[in-house]
Amino acid sequence: MIAGFFLSRAMLSMSMMLFGLNGLLGIHPKQWFKEKWWLLGVAWVAMYFISGFWSHDMDYWRTRCEVKLPFLILPIAFAFTAPFSQKQQKIFTLALNCVLLFGVAYSLSFLFSDPEFYIKGYDYSNVLPTLPKGDHIVFSLSMALAVVWNVYFFPYCKDFLLKAFVLTTTLIFIVMLHVLAARTGLAALYLFAIGWCIYAALKKSTRMLGIGLLVGFLIAGFFAAKFVPTLQNRLDHFNYTIVMFKEGNMSGDYSDIGRYMSYDIALKLIKRHPWQGVGAGNMLDSMKGAYDQWHPQLPDKQRLIPHNQFLTVALGCGLPAMLLFIAWVLYPLAEIKRNRTGFFFLILWCMLLVPLMVEPVLEIQFGVFVYLFFTLWLRRIMLNQRAKAGELQEQIT
Repeated sequence: MIAGFFLSRAMLSMSMMLFGLNGLLGIHPKQWFKEKWWLLGVAWVAMYFISGFWSHDMDYWRTRCEVKLPFLILPIAFAFTAPFSQKQQKIFTLALNCVLLFGVAYSLSFLFSDPEFYIKGYDYSNVLPTLPKGDHIVFSLSMALAVVWNVYFFPYCKDFLLKAFVLTTTLIFIVMLHVLAARTGLAALYLFAIGWCIYAALKKSTRMLGIGLLVGFLIAGFFAAKFVPTLQNRLDHFNYTIVMFKEGNMSGDYSDIGRYMSYDIALKLIKRHPWQGVGAGNMLDSMKGAYDQWHPQLPDKQRLIPHNQFLTVALGCGLPAMLLFIAWVLYPLAEIKRNRTGFFFLILWCMLLVPLMVEPVLEIQFGVFVYLFFTLWLRRIMLNQRAKAGELQEQIT
């Protein structure tokens, strides 16, 4: 799955399907219905399929539904997959970091080949080419989530070489996130850094370490904004966008203004179709028609579906579907225990909330994979630890 994420959509789809079949092999279907989180996922995804009855663009509807298929198989497959051993977690760590390093090298090769051109591009919100398929948001989010996993797994690294590798790649990803300057990935990274430092500072044994890391990270971030040219240009463009917005310049040439307009139009359409939405297959056509009414000056390529996953679900399938989706997003929080793994799962959940708020991230294959895979991977480890603790308590009793 990780290799397919970078190299081939077909490989990614096939490997997700195979992983799902492997996880469910020998599991009676009646066991599936004990997984309440999976059932919630089935419920909100089913609304996409049902909306085909009032969708006109069936090709677009089919694409929206195909993208959602992993929600029907990966959560249930992870639930019944055998617990991951320390050796398997080590292999995963090595594979994940190596593949992401390949992605870093790919992006930096463009920067080194023509630094002036690519740095200048950040004045116009054009970022470095990335894998997979130029999706810099998903790539930056993947690096931020890999940082979380590396920090979580670091205490379990037994030999020096593995520790050195994990530490080195973590630092590379942090630096690369600032060079790439994709705001979704940076916001997720700083959310984790601040949360983890506070978590460490609240523990008596690591209080000074947490405070020192927090101060160091904030100082490093300040200097990065001053001296990393891509990040500096990105921030200048963001500040200029704010100025244009305050002056009433409703132009799709500025990504954040484009987001705002997509929210405004989506809310108006949701008010018109609150119960069943416009239909998953009609989302883009409905948005384009609404742009004709409220923002006709925008060219066709700048007319977007809402860059917010909650609004996207409500637009396509109605407010009931959005409520089911919210319940699905929130459900894993009820499974968290107050321990180290629970904290890491909570902070990962918060990081993944960022793209849900600013992108229709679950409307694309890569976004679905990143959201589901990292959530399910750490959730499986968390639930396995809870089960072991329960068995130990029973033995003691």
